[in-house]
Amino acid sequence: MSSIPDPVIVIADDHPMVRSAVRSAVQHGHPDAELVDCSNLDEVLAALSAREERVDLVLLDLNMPGSQGLLGLFVLSANHPTVPVAIISAVEDTATIRRALACGVSGYIPKSLPMEAIAAAVDTILQGGVFVPPGGAEAGPPRDEERDLAHRIASLSPQQMRVLAMVAEGKLNKQISFALGVAEQTVKQHVSLIFRKLGVSSRTQAVILLNRLNIRLDPSGAQP
Repeated sequence: MSSIPDPVIVIADDHPMVRSAVRSAVQHGHPDAELVDCSNLDEVLAALSAREERVDLVLLDLNMPGSQGLLGLFVLSANHPTVPVAIISAVEDTATIRRALACGVSGYIPKSLPMEAIAAAVDTILQGGVFVPPGGAEAGPPRDEERDLAHRIASLSPQQMRVLAMVAEGKLNKQISFALGVAEQTVKQHVSLIFRKLGVSSRTQAVILLNRLNIRLDPSGAQP
């Protein structure tokens, strides 16, 4: 059983029935846990801010509003770097599991696992371990290039992520400037810093890097 008394766990999924099922699974092993339901990334960010980092774990769905692919993980890491995040998803292919592990998640929990197994996975993470699902080891350790790319993207600020999202959409600096309500020169500075952090020299190269981790940026959700 977890060494953390009365852990605070955020369950982030846009489907109420899924949240209910995950809640039951977590309560099966942690009846005293404080569980916080969130249906999109903005709600997760608000929950973390309201509790001043007193959250022991976020169970994050891969595909919900504001959290397409691994975007939500990077946004959470940029805003709350000390809060552990585990992916809980119906996507179970080994490539996705490997990418998630490369991005520094505390675990990857398939929704298909039985209640007892989900509870055990949560307990492993709360004790400071990393949960890899049965068969997940077949994905092999994260590739160095994937781990390096994940670290580079994670180094971006929330505002830089939003700019990058618009760059990925093909928007011009003038359009980004209007959308963010900042000077075009500020956007140019952001783009320059983004390219430097990602180690690229063009917008096309930046988008190619994002595609390697299957990251689909959403400008409306990349900034709280």
